[in-house]
Amino acid sequence: MAAAVERTDDLVREYLIYRGFNSTLKHLDSEIKSDKEKGFRVDKIIDQLQHLIQNFDLAGLKEYWAYLDRRLFSRLEDVYRPTVSKLRTSLYRFYVIHSVQSRNPEKTQEFFQKQALELQAQPEWREWFALPFISTPEQNPVFSPYFSRQWADTFLVSLHNFLSVLFQCMPLPALLSFDSEVQKITSLQEENEQFRQMLFALQGESRLKKDEVMVHHKLPPYVQHMDRLGDTELDLVYSQRNVNMTTPTRNFFSTFLPQTRRAPGKTAPGPQSSPTQASLGRKDSPVGAQSVKAKDPPAAKDLKTAAVSAVTVDLATGHPRTRRVHDHEKERKELLSKPSVQSSEKKTDLDPDTQTEALPDQTDSANQTRVCEVGGAGVEQPFIKLSQEEYGEHHSSIMHCRVDCSGRKVASLDVDGVVKVWAFNPIMQTKATIMSKSPLLSLEWAAKPDRLLLLGSGVGTVRLYDTDAKKSLYEMSIDTVHPRILSLACSPSGTSFVCSAAAQAADFAVATESDARGSGPISGHLLLWDTKTVKQQLQFSLEPGPVAINCTAFNHNGNLLVTGAADGMIRLFDMQRYESALSWKAHDGEVYSVEFSYDENTVFSIGEDGKFVQWNIHRCGVKQSEYSLSQDAVGPFVLSGYSGYKQVQVPHGRLFAFDSEGQHVLTCASNGGNIYRLSKADVGLESVLSLGGHKAPVVTVDWCSAMDCGTCLTASMDGKIKLSTLLAQKP
Repeated sequence: MAAAVERTDDLVREYLIYRGFNSTLKHLDSEIKSDKEKGFRVDKIIDQLQHLIQNFDLAGLKEYWAYLDRRLFSRLEDVYRPTVSKLRTSLYRFYVIHSVQSRNPEKTQEFFQKQALELQAQPEWREWFALPFISTPEQNPVFSPYFSRQWADTFLVSLHNFLSVLFQCMPLPALLSFDSEVQKITSLQEENEQFRQMLFALQGESRLKKDEVMVHHKLPPYVQHMDRLGDTELDLVYSQRNVNMTTPTRNFFSTFLPQTRRAPGKTAPGPQSSPTQASLGRKDSPVGAQSVKAKDPPAAKDLKTAAVSAVTVDLATGHPRTRRVHDHEKERKELLSKPSVQSSEKKTDLDPDTQTEALPDQTDSANQTRVCEVGGAGVEQPFIKLSQEEYGEHHSSIMHCRVDCSGRKVASLDVDGVVKVWAFNPIMQTKATIMSKSPLLSLEWAAKPDRLLLLGSGVGTVRLYDTDAKKSLYEMSIDTVHPRILSLACSPSGTSFVCSAAAQAADFAVATESDARGSGPISGHLLLWDTKTVKQQLQFSLEPGPVAINCTAFNHNGNLLVTGAADGMIRLFDMQRYESALSWKAHDGEVYSVEFSYDENTVFSIGEDGKFVQWNIHRCGVKQSEYSLSQDAVGPFVLSGYSGYKQVQVPHGRLFAFDSEGQHVLTCASNGGNIYRLSKADVGLESVLSLGGHKAPVVTVDWCSAMDCGTCLTASMDGKIKLSTLLAQKP
């Protein structure tokens, strides 16, 4: 019940804020602070009673018990009245025993003087009036049991249990009755999620087996009926077989697939067999074909023999074949008119002039397993998209969206300065809403404990917010000269954090397309703060001069810090010596996002020049690989509207994120997120999966692998956040 009351209070607050009822909200908060029922939380009520007893506030104790009696106990049936009376008697005795143990006889005598008229008629109090006059009451056989710790604990537990049962049995208003429904829905959704994952796993196995059967065993229609082909068709198939026998990367069945497109300038390796040669079963073939002929599968020889035998018999009978040839010619044209997928052409060692032909058609689906037949080997898609949910509580473009270390909560920040803290497992639910008078520019989860959230503002302050208690713990004033807190990074140890403070700009959230990032680098500082003392430890030296740091990231143990700046430089700091270890020019323009690789021997960065680069940190920033990305993945991001309206947003949050093994990367896209497989620079980024689902450009991403199923977050300019659950396909 207490949880339902707390959630309802939050919903009412959010509604009042949305409607603009500020005075009502103030009255609500003041009454909640003075709530004697403590939100129906039994532990808080017990704490209040103990607080009154420890302060010897007899009047307050009587008043509070009378309030509970009037609000709660009076609704009980008469059969429970003796229990309430015994609890009140034990409470008063608890007060008297505490006053005696505290060596405060004045409070003991005051109790009996004020309660004499009420307690004289009660037989259970008759012997207690002698208590103030006994020198050692704890040794008296009548009072000694009440001085034991066991009696005090038993009384508190009994009172706690009584109140708990009472709250559970109380009739609830309609607004609070949703709690039981939420629990039912939660259990059903958890069960559905388990069944859905089982279903996807079974479907994936079924599709994989089905695709293997179709690729390896199912023949094209005209190959299955080759025994009914005429001379023209037989000549075509036999000539195609002679041409393709020189290609070692093709499997057997691909030699009989229809070929609608040829590579420019490609010639046959030798003369084709004539119908007469085929009908007589002659073996004449070019040298290139003879070298591979001995490796033909037995099935191919049998199939060819059957076809030749059928044609020979037809020739021997001498029947008219005009209609038959016409029918087969029509069938061949229909089959060859179907488009086939042509693979990229590659040269082989056996024949440099020979190039590979088109591969079989493939099904490309975001939610299914793809099997590509390349040289007879199956290549399985590494991820299956199990589900995609939408969080739509924001009403403006998203700037940051981050999952906490445990993978249970998400914090998202929009350009209006509204922060939403929400959970997605088992159901998507908003936990807290943070609204600030000053604009917020950055956020970061604290490492220890993971319930704390760092919020950087545009007025030179950083707030530490407790997402469980839903309150700000303290606010730090960073720098008044450089008021814009562009980036925050908390050390994995949780003892410190770094923040980037930059000078004021014309417009930091949404700008026009011409002045999206300004003409030159902006001045700024990089500071280290201690989270325990809430004081600044030091200011890092930025060579060749003060510059705004756009992005920061720690390695796994916090010994290294990498930063990307507005001057295009990447700087690597040694956090044990608090000095710069390396720095190099990384991009033409600003560095938007930077992260350590999985093995932490390299760092990846995305810059204003549209390059996605991998740098070796052991060789002074030597470029290890470089990939080109489109503007949709780099920014500035453009959202067009009616009447020529155009909104441009510069990057603020993470532009890429890695999976748990560092082999795949998630980037932004115009309508969702794209997942690529990291490979060598000469090969480029290999597209693996497109998440999709957005109607506006995605501006920041995050990838959490803390749970069994990986969770990808993609946030767009229309305020929508898509949460995609992925299942990794183990090789």
